[in-house]
Parts: sequence; C-alpha cells; structure tokens
Amino acid sequence: MSRIVGIDLGTSTSEIACIVDGAPRLIPNTLGKLITPSVVHISDNGDILVGENAAEYLFTRPDCTFMEVKRLTGSGEVLRAHGKEYSPEEVQSMLLKYLVGCAETRLGEKIDRAVITVPAYFTDIQRRATAKAGELAGLHVERILNEPTAAALDYGMANLKECKNVLVYDLGGGTLDVTVLELFEGVIDVKASRGNNHLGGKDFDEIIMARLADTTGDERALMRLKKAAEDCKIALSSREEYGISLPFLLTAKDGKPVSVERTVTRAEFEEWVREKVESTREPMMTALSDSGLSPGDLNVILLVGGSTRIPCVQKVVQESLSAFPKSPVDPDLTVARGAAIQAGLLEGSIASAELVLTDVCPYTLGTSVVHEGLYDDRLVFDAIIPRNTTIPTEKSKIYHPHTDYQTQARIEVYQGDSADPQNNERLGDVMLTGIPPAKRGREPIEVVFAYDINGILQVKASVVSTGKQVSAEINTTGVKPKPVLDLSKWEKANGARRYRPAIRKAEKRIAGGADETGELDILVKQIKEALLLEKEEQAGGLRDQLLELLEAMP
Repeated sequence: MSRIVGIDLGTSTSEIACIVDGAPRLIPNTLGKLITPSVVHISDNGDILVGENAAEYLFTRPDCTFMEVKRLTGSGEVLRAHGKEYSPEEVQSMLLKYLVGCAETRLGEKIDRAVITVPAYFTDIQRRATAKAGELAGLHVERILNEPTAAALDYGMANLKECKNVLVYDLGGGTLDVTVLELFEGVIDVKASRGNNHLGGKDFDEIIMARLADTTGDERALMRLKKAAEDCKIALSSREEYGISLPFLLTAKDGKPVSVERTVTRAEFEEWVREKVESTREPMMTALSDSGLSPGDLNVILLVGGSTRIPCVQKVVQESLSAFPKSPVDPDLTVARGAAIQAGLLEGSIASAELVLTDVCPYTLGTSVVHEGLYDDRLVFDAIIPRNTTIPTEKSKIYHPHTDYQTQARIEVYQGDSADPQNNERLGDVMLTGIPPAKRGREPIEVVFAYDINGILQVKASVVSTGKQVSAEINTTGVKPKPVLDLSKWEKANGARRYRPAIRKAEKRIAGGADETGELDILVKQIKEALLLEKEEQAGGLRDQLLELLEAMP
C-alpha cells in the first residue's frame, strides 16, 4: 500500500508532510517552499494554478481566482469561473491535487492516501465536505483529524515522557479552536474542545479594510486593499506602525481617482480588533470548565496558527489563563507535522505503542422530542451524545410514538446545545416506518447514534418489538440550500390539478387537528415544492405516500 501523507488544508495556507526515518518532514512545493497559499486560479483554457502562482491573479483576474474557500466548506455555495460552476469542495480538491503532486515528485512515488486536518469545531457537514474534497482529488482519506489534536501529536511526539495538562489555542486564518488535553507518557487524551468557525485572521483583515476604503463593486480594488490590510496586520506584530500606500485604488462616482495613504499604529489596530480578540476568552474558559480544570492546572499552553503571532492575542491568552503562552511548536507547520504523525501511526512507520491518541466529539448531538406541557406540547432537543464525549462512541435511547396508533416516526438529527431544536443545526433525518399500531407509550423505539473517529455520524432507529430497522449516515455535504419558494403559488405549477384532491383532503385533516405528528403537513409542503420546481416524478411519489398515510389514519 502507498505511503500516507498528512495535509493541513488551511484557510490562508496549506502544508503537506510525511514520515521519513521515523520523524515528520514537511514537503516543499514546486517553488521549494513549505507553505503554500490556499489560492486557486482557473485559466480561460481550464488550466489550474495553485499557491503563489495563483495568488498573482487575485489582482488581475479576481473573477476566476479563489481564496479562503475553507470558509465555504459544506455551505452548498457555488463558485463561478468562465461560465462554469464549482463547489467549494471541487476547488479544495484542486489544492489537494497540487500538494499531493508536489509530494509525489519529491518522494518519487504514487500517493493516494491521506490524513486531512480540520478545525476541532467543524460540523459533521463540514467534515464530510472535507472528506469529499479528498475523494475528488483521488485520495482515500484515512482520517479526518482535528487541528489542535494534530498540534498536540507534534508536541507529544517530542515529549513522550511528560505528564502535563495542555491547552491548545489555535487561531488561524479563518477559524478558532481551543482544546484541552492531558499528556501522560505518550497518551494524548483530549478532554474538551470549543471554538468559532467564523473567527480568524481574515476577520482582522476585513476590519482594517473597512477603516481604509469602500471598494464595493470593484473586485480588483478589493484585492489590492485586502493585500495591503494583510501586510499591515502582519507588520504590526513586530512594529509599532505601518504605512499603507495605495495610489489610484479606484475611481469615485464623480470620476476622480481615489488613493489611500495612511499610517496605522499598533494601538489603533488593537483597538479595532479588540472585540473579536476578547471574544476568544469564552471558548478558553468553557473548554477548561468542560474538562474539569482551572487555569492553574495547566502546564503547557500551545499557540497554533499564524494569527497567534498578534501581540494582543497573546495578551488575552495570558490574561485569561494567568500564564504566558509558550511556542514550543511552529505555529504554521505543527498541524501538518501532527497530521503526518497520525499518518505514521496508521501506516506503521511510527510504533503505536509509543503514542496513543483519544479525541472527543466537540458538539452535542441529539434529536427532537415532544414535551408535554400543562397547556400545550412543544418540541425540545434531547441530547444523545453530549459534547466532549470520547470518540469513537455509540449511544442509544428509547423513545415512544407520541400519538395513538402511530405507524411511522421521523427521527430528526440536530447538533448544538440549545433546548430549542430550531436554534441548533439540523443535520438531517431518518424515517422509521412499520411501527405496529398501538396506544401511545406502548411501542418502544430505539435510536442509536454512532460517532466515528473521523467525527462522522451514523444514525439507526429500530422498532424494539419487531426488529424493523432503518439507518443512514447523516450526510448533507454539498447539498445546495433550497430556493425560497412561495408555496401559495403551487396551483399555478404545471400538472398541479392532478394533485389538488389529495392536497385538499390532507389540508382538511390538518385543519381539523388530525395531524398530531406533523407528517401530513410535511408531505403537503414537499409536494408543493416539487411541483414548483417541476419535479413531477418526485411529486408523484410524495402524493402516493400522502394518500397511504391518509388511508391509514382513523
């Protein structure tokens, strides 16, 4: 079997590494550099450029050059170039192909297996999307590994005999992760993770940009401004002030050229980003609380990600944890090194007896259930796998149909910590049919959630008395958001007349209070959506389900 490489697929930059002679080694790109900008350019003839060569086109061809695509992972958004549409996963696969190509050239061998890192706080959908990007790049993704855990692997490999409590503060170009773990003689035991998938150096750049000029509608000016803001942010980590000069940045509405000449001080910058930086205190303290530790229990604080070089970020970490954070690992390269170590453990080039890793599920996973109130019933979120449960894990709960003689149940899957399921992220659902009709509370249903080492969820539901089962990997990766439809116009859709009797009959039952489970209402809406989207076959199948349900109702 081929060698397994480790890849840090970052918002701003990406790196690839592997194990050579028992130790992690970064692999240079075609320019001989260890760090590759996460930028992809698609030329007019379809050629793909990646990294620094692609970044040059951000200023001249921003319409077909993509950066910071990681922020769009799993969003279903569409990227366009030369009249063609690309998913974020397709663009990320182009970056992965480039990195793997560099590795194949340097190592002189075929590479088709990889460990790819993601933020610890990435959702199930985002993890699946990352795995999909790897598959599109021709890779078998052996493991999806949390970035702070990868950094801990890198540190742990060099400190196998230590017994310490470690906090990893990972602030990169687009995401924040805070992970607390215990290192005990080569065992890395992750205790808790918190974070923010929409906070990073990109946000600091945008704050600077907003203070300098409004480039709305001018993509080339926007790219010039962004580059200047990024240079300013980086410079102010080692200097007290930085001069920005952007002559003829854009043309104003009156036809006059607009230039930007501005000196930004570190004090100004820190005031501008204060609120964003201060917001990272809460994830630190929550991760500590979830792990049962206090700041005084920490022995090591690891800073990971380029944005941790910002002095005010380091200051907030120091104030929150009452200790000055050290950097015994390279903030930019440690995640790729850790991914390579995980790859080495999987392929056997590193003895697994020396280094043992456990990780956790960063989110609470559960389903919605009906809570019977004094005056009315309402849906509430019921946790099945609490956040920070060690993975892999499998947990189950027993539920009962809410209404008399109910023959099917929809198990909706949510991710989050709110008691109201609507405030959590809906991952998908599975429909269990064939429930023997009985009085409410008589027929138990078992729901099983299995969360694997890659952070991917499988849901199973079964009728206890008959063994009837349904299962599915909850997968909404790459699904585009549904268009907003005006369902009141369904009767104007082609072929709507054939569906009117069934819909009218169902709506009467709904109005009469017969739809206690909400199944009729869901099916009616789905039929109307299918008609408006001109999906005749789908509408027909849904109508058959609706008629079957209506016939089974008392």
